[in-house]
Parts: sequence; C-alpha cells; structure tokens
Amino acid sequence: MNIVCIAWGSLLWQPGPLKLASGWHPGGPLLPLEFVRDSDDSAELALALCPGAAPVPTYWAYLDTGDLDTARAMLRQREKITPGRPEWVGSIPSELASGEQATVAAWLRARSIDAAVWTALPPKFDGVDGRVPSGAEVLAFLAGLEGETRQAAEHYIRRTPPHVDTRYRRLIEACLGWRPLREAAVTRMR
Repeated sequence: MNIVCIAWGSLLWQPGPLKLASGWHPGGPLLPLEFVRDSDDSAELALALCPGAAPVPTYWAYLDTGDLDTARAMLRQREKITPGRPEWVGSIPSELASGEQATVAAWLRARSIDAAVWTALPPKFDGVDGRVPSGAEVLAFLAGLEGETRQAAEHYIRRTPPHVDTRYRRLIEACLGWRPLREAAVTRMR
C-alpha cells in the first residue's frame, strides 16, 4: 500500500518522527486552512483545518510505511495527539468521517495513491477547541507576544509556503509585516 502524508505547516520543515520516503511535493488537495490554532506547547498560531475558510494548496510526501495504522501512529506522535482523539488524525481509508474526506479521496483517486494521513486538529483559541478567533483577536494575540515567543510565532507564519495564502495571513502581513521567507519556497523543501 502506498501512503502519503498531506501537509501545509511545520511538517514541511520539521517532520520529526514522521518517516518520509520522498520529499514534499506541491499539488496536494486544496483544503480549507487558516491560522486559527494556538499551540499547546508554544505560542505559535498554527494553520488548521477551518470550516468556511477558503481552500488553499497543500503538499504531500510518501511515507516510509505501507501500514496505515503505523502511518497514523507516526503522525499522532509527531503532532503530540493523544490516542483518545483519533479524529485529530485524518486518514483515508477511515472509519471516521470528516469534512475533507471527499476532497482527499478524489485527489487520491486521480493520482492512484492508496491512502493518506493528515493532521485534522480543529481550530483552538484561548484554550477552547473548536473556537475560531476573529481577525482582530489573531492580530492582538500575535502583537502581544514578546521575545523568543514572538520570534517563534513569526517564524512559523513566515516559513509557511507563500501560496498558502489565507485571509488571516494577508491581515498579518499588512499589520505586522510578517511576509513569507524566501526559504519557504518549495525548492528548499527536502
């Protein structure tokens, strides 16, 4: 079974324990993403699947496993997702339905790929899973960060590939000046 991981944020430059069998390729499925998840272990405002957000391009890479359970476990470990939240690791095939299932399934069929995994964490803001912050809240959150915490948050946003062009990203660029880094281009990815 050939299995890919679909990614859009820090997995692209920091796959960690996720064992890749290829580099990252552009042309993944278009998914509704936005900078709407405050991280549990850092101050970054991460990209997450966000109902109602405009679909944006993603990336994909083959995983170094032919077993879907192993692929899900690798991604769960990398994303620090507890086993009690299986719905936070999306996959096809899957017993759990998600909003992006049809989009990813069509994308897989068009490429003759057997299976995929992706991070399916929901939006989270101010400690509340499922809460989507407003643009003003995003700006206030990021502008209120200081020192290394602010640098880490800025690095995450600026390192995200430029064509992952979301509404909040444009707002952050306009108000904070955090434009994509040149190194964020696809050619620099593994």
